[in-house]
Amino acid sequence: MILIDNTCISDDVAEKFFVCNLDKCKGACCVEGDLGAPLEADELPILEEIYPLIKPYLMPEGVKAIEKHGLYESDGDDGFVTTTIDGRECVFATYDKRGILKCGIEAAYNDGKVNFKKPISCHLYPIRITKYENFHALNYDRWPICNPACSFGEQLGVEVYKFLKEPLIRMYGEKWYGELVEEIENR
Repeated sequence: MILIDNTCISDDVAEKFFVCNLDKCKGACCVEGDLGAPLEADELPILEEIYPLIKPYLMPEGVKAIEKHGLYESDGDDGFVTTTIDGRECVFATYDKRGILKCGIEAAYNDGKVNFKKPISCHLYPIRITKYENFHALNYDRWPICNPACSFGEQLGVEVYKFLKEPLIRMYGEKWYGELVEEIENR
């Protein structure tokens, strides 16, 4: 376990390997699971604001689900998740020509249409954050659909914390990330 400021980071984040391999998994994390992607409270108004700009990037089924159910829904536990299309794909997901699910929000971001890349829970995956009153617990979430990402990461020698450098900095800042790297490298 690694402790930095108000965060408790699982050793797996430092020791396990991971690099998304969309050619193998086909973006399964955008369709598998019980609910849509977890959302932070401050992301809800952002989604409302950027929806007109990302709408052209979404599948017609996603737009229809948003118009019927909204951009997000309750997770039943005082939080919110992205709405799904009939309990399957995230409403923001879109299939590319090769049948790989990708994020419509991220596509709009990459095209310079919005300055919000995607929900932080998606950006940080396979790290899941549990928020307690005084600290955040960062854990590596193992899911069989990501087995190709684990073997690809191992092949390339990229640990979870290195693969997720950008979203970790987005969430906790450069200084925090630098402390994480220093802590891991001095073990």
